[in-house]
Amino acid sequence: MLRWFFRRKLDSEEKRLGESMDYLRHVVEVSPMAFLRFASIMPFANSRSQLPADAWYVAQLTALKYEDCGPCLQITVNLAQQNGVDPLVIRAVIDDDCSCLKDDLRVVFDFTQSVMNHADDDELRENLRSRYGERGLIEMSYAIAAGRIPPTVKRVLGYAKSCKAVSINIDEPEATKPN
Repeated sequence: MLRWFFRRKLDSEEKRLGESMDYLRHVVEVSPMAFLRFASIMPFANSRSQLPADAWYVAQLTALKYEDCGPCLQITVNLAQQNGVDPLVIRAVIDDDCSCLKDDLRVVFDFTQSVMNHADDDELRENLRSRYGERGLIEMSYAIAAGRIPPTVKRVLGYAKSCKAVSINIDEPEATKPN
C-alpha cells in the first residue's frame, strides 16, 4: 500500500516537474522507508523566506551545473520558471554569460561558482550578507547544498547516464518570431 501511494506521488511530481523520477521509483521499490528519509529533506531543500526567488534559483542552477547536465538541471529550470524567474536570467546562468545579469544576481552567480570551486571569497560573502542578511546567506547555502543531493543519489545508483540540452521557455516578442 505504501509503495502504491509513493508511486502515485511520483507520477504527480513527474507531471509537475516535466522529468522522469526513475531513480526515486527504484528507491521506493527497494525501501519505502529510505524513500521517506529522502523525501524528508525536501523542507530543507525548499526553505526560502528571505532570499528572493531569482537569487535562490541563480545559486541552485549554478551549483547544479557542476553536478548534473540533464534531468536534475532541467527540473530546476522548470521550477525556476514556475516560480516566475525571468527566463533570460535562467538562460544567462545556463550559458555562463552573466553580463546581462543585474549586479545582485551576478554576485550570487560569482559567489556560488567560488563555493563550487572550493575558493573562499570573503568579499563576495560579505556583499551577499549585506544584501540579504544572515538569514539570506543561510538560505543560499541550503539552495547550493540541496541542489547537489539528487544528482549525487542518481549517480551513486547508476541513473545519471546521459546529458541533454536544457530547454528554457522564452517568449519572443512578435516582431522577432520567425515566420
